[in-house]
Amino acid sequence: MRAVAFLLLLLCATCHIALSFTDGLLPNGNFELGPKPSDMKGTEVIGPHAIPEWETSGFIEYIKAGQKQGDMLLVVPEGAFAVRLGNEASIKQRVKVIKGMYYSITFSAARTCAQEERLNISVAPDWGVLPMQTLYSSNGWDSYAWAFQADYDVIEIVIHNPGVEEDPACGPLIDSVAFRALYPPRPSSKNLLKNGGFEEGPYVFPNTSWGVLIPPNIEDDHSPLPGWMVESLKAVKYIDSDHFSVPQEKRAVELVAGKESAIAQVARTIPGKTYALSFSVGDASNSCEGSMVVEAFAGRDTIKVPYESKGKGGFKRAVLRFVAVSNRTRIMFLSTFYTMRSDDYASLCGPVLDDVKLLSLRTPPRHI
Repeated sequence: MRAVAFLLLLLCATCHIALSFTDGLLPNGNFELGPKPSDMKGTEVIGPHAIPEWETSGFIEYIKAGQKQGDMLLVVPEGAFAVRLGNEASIKQRVKVIKGMYYSITFSAARTCAQEERLNISVAPDWGVLPMQTLYSSNGWDSYAWAFQADYDVIEIVIHNPGVEEDPACGPLIDSVAFRALYPPRPSSKNLLKNGGFEEGPYVFPNTSWGVLIPPNIEDDHSPLPGWMVESLKAVKYIDSDHFSVPQEKRAVELVAGKESAIAQVARTIPGKTYALSFSVGDASNSCEGSMVVEAFAGRDTIKVPYESKGKGGFKRAVLRFVAVSNRTRIMFLSTFYTMRSDDYASLCGPVLDDVKLLSLRTPPRHI
């Protein structure tokens, strides 16, 4: 299949039309098809259509794995090549989609210069700013997700570096840009929360082991984690069972930044009625060891669930019973402590949250 896809990319290396979309990497999304030597000046890309399938503007560099910037080795997460966006530089690609559908974009990025680097990502009329001050992985790379609702049949994905540094080449490295259609689940009689198992979410790269960050300050109308909001200063990490220990089914969320890493959802409730909020707390089997606590909130009620992690997987169930005081109840989860992985003491990690259920109880419980 990869050989067929590669041939199709070669055939379309000079065309710039929108291709029909399927979940996975965008055409030449990993930038393995590079510019011709005549379109390069050192590492700088010359001309807006030099990189197959992409249109570029501003100072763009085509970076090979192992390339050095001074004494720093530039690491490419997938394959052999990536692009670096200099001051006010951008890359964009047109994609055919279904109007009205929700989509999530996943891409990997690395900071190479200033601490305050950030990225603008947009699909008109939606746009967002992804801060890159915090590095969550010790390997120098993080994968990010961002979502939107398609207003047109053909959309244009733009990744832009708004920074203005002294060195015009300064800016983040970008690699592995992928796409996934989202199907937002609805509440049901079996769960009053949407997407309580976190099975619906952004594309996770099959050949990476660091998960996908859901950025901070993400609202639920266009969340890459449908139904959930990230109501915090830091991101939460979306993980899968192919690379991590997950309590239930295929996907879960890791609360990687203490109280600065929180997710929330507002559920419809009936005042005076008793409800049970149940969930799983565990660890991702990623050497995240130590005493962890997940705090769960349901309106005015709260519970702290301790979990002693050995970093090798496992989980426990917890239940918070409460009486609703309004017709909408805010459900929120956060991690009490900051934790670092014991194998590198550099990667942020934390407790895993999964299988979140909210159900109404017929009669008030006599004890918790």
